[in-house]
Amino acid sequence: MRFTVGFKVEGQVGHVVVQGEDALIAALKLKADRPTASIMYVRPENRRGDSRHPPLEAVRRSS
Repeated sequence: MRFTVGFKVEGQVGHVVVQGEDALIAALKLKADRPTASIMYVRPENRRGDSRHPPLEAVRRSS
């Protein structure tokens, strides 16, 4: 499954699409990639909404 993870780093907000078995794994993958980030939300990918507001980049780590 793909999840959209919203985060905040140094006052800047963003979101990325992360591959993971569940929401917790997706959040942990982002946290491992950006340790100073505060996780704001994790939700299943919404293709229509996410295409209007594309994510910064996908976190690509193998599970």
